[in-house]
Amino acid sequence: MVHDNVPELPRMAEDRLIFHGPRVDFVMRPTRTTSGKVREREVVVHPGAIIVLPVLADGRIVMIKNRRHTVNQTLLELCAGTLERDAAGRPEDPMGCAARELTEETGYQAGKLEAFGWFYTSPGILTEKMYAFIARELVRGEQDLEDNEQIEVVLLTPEEILQRIAENVIVDAKSIATLLKYLCGRKV
Repeated sequence: MVHDNVPELPRMAEDRLIFHGPRVDFVMRPTRTTSGKVREREVVVHPGAIIVLPVLADGRIVMIKNRRHTVNQTLLELCAGTLERDAAGRPEDPMGCAARELTEETGYQAGKLEAFGWFYTSPGILTEKMYAFIARELVRGEQDLEDNEQIEVVLLTPEEILQRIAENVIVDAKSIATLLKYLCGRKV
């Protein structure tokens, strides 16, 4: 599967910039209602991101316990990351970002990295387009965590993952979507 070309930060000419941050922008975007009125919508403009589903040779899946300061919890997730931008504002290649984030967060390197589609994470308020990948032929190495990351690697079977989703232990939507897409497509 080939990913669409990654667009520039998806801002529209009529957007009114409220905040410009190092990773996201916050804009007010005029929209026309069905009755013809113009209303402004709050939109978080995001450069895009990746999520990686690493599968070991025995079928277990590499997940992480990741301290998320935004919700003040440690969540059980797949590794993921935001597409970095160069000095000209162009986003990095999603596959390159996936390989980098996999190694940084889990310590594993993939012998094979496959595109696995994409989805919008929260299209009601956020432009983030997330590119999914499956990592196989994994070789264990050392994590290379950023200073603000608190991540522990966890290996789970598909059955354990389904149980944790059902019990509301895995509550990260991007991980749930990617895991269920993968597990529904497996040959049983």
